[in-house]
Amino acid sequence: MHFFYLDESGDTGDNLNDPNQPIFVLGGISLRDEGWNKTQSELDKIFNEYFEGAIPEDFELHTKQLLSPNGDGPFQNHDMDDRTGLVQEILDLIEKRKHGVHFIALNKNKLCDAECCVELPYNTESPYLVAFDYMVTYINWYVKKHLGSSARAMVIFDRKDQYHTEIERITRNRRFKGPKAHRVKWIVEFSYSVDSKKNPMIQLSDLIIFLIRRFLEIEKGHHPDWTEDACDFYASCYDQVIKRVKRQKIVDRQGLNMNEFSDFLEEIRCFPSMQWRRNFSI
Repeated sequence: MHFFYLDESGDTGDNLNDPNQPIFVLGGISLRDEGWNKTQSELDKIFNEYFEGAIPEDFELHTKQLLSPNGDGPFQNHDMDDRTGLVQEILDLIEKRKHGVHFIALNKNKLCDAECCVELPYNTESPYLVAFDYMVTYINWYVKKHLGSSARAMVIFDRKDQYHTEIERITRNRRFKGPKAHRVKWIVEFSYSVDSKKNPMIQLSDLIIFLIRRFLEIEKGHHPDWTEDACDFYASCYDQVIKRVKRQKIVDRQGLNMNEFSDFLEEIRCFPSMQWRRNFSI
């Protein structure tokens, strides 16, 4: 069994023109079930070293607190170099443990004008629902093509009350509706995290997608006043994270007229320019 975690960043609901959060990202990390405990143990060591043996009671990793200008919560007034160093250690751990990364990033304002010519069981102007539907396609493809015929996936994500009905409809539709040849077979369960705040893999997923979103915002020119060091930091993180993604091109969904859905995704998807590394010191 392989666990695929999902978390979102940049969700502003039906406000698709929020200048402070122009990009939406859904994704996270993946790992084998037997690798969970080892990763948790290694992560605890990293936090214990960072806090010099005194991890705050009920500590949870919240990326916004960690990377806010002056640090918030347990990271309040911590030196920025120390905090970015912690991020680097966590990314190194994900690389060392060979965990996968999966995500899709969307330009929210493009959803206002893009037209989805395929009838789907949800509002295609909702970044979260479009991204979730695509992540089902990507994860099913990934397990089938790269993890072996006996492998299966469990998708674990936060419960989102505002999307609950649509998510249930999407998962049911993808698993049981339409021609059998095109149904999702390699995902055996969709599960809400029992306590996402206490789930370290959800927290790591939150970190990953936050880093991705910040980099894409920078690369697309949304933070022209940020320092060169800050921009280079996020570019370096993205460079490390993107190497854990098995496929960066859109995975085509099979089925009648689904090539048009792929075209729709390509129109609204956010990704950096081909030569983006030339603009950063990484």
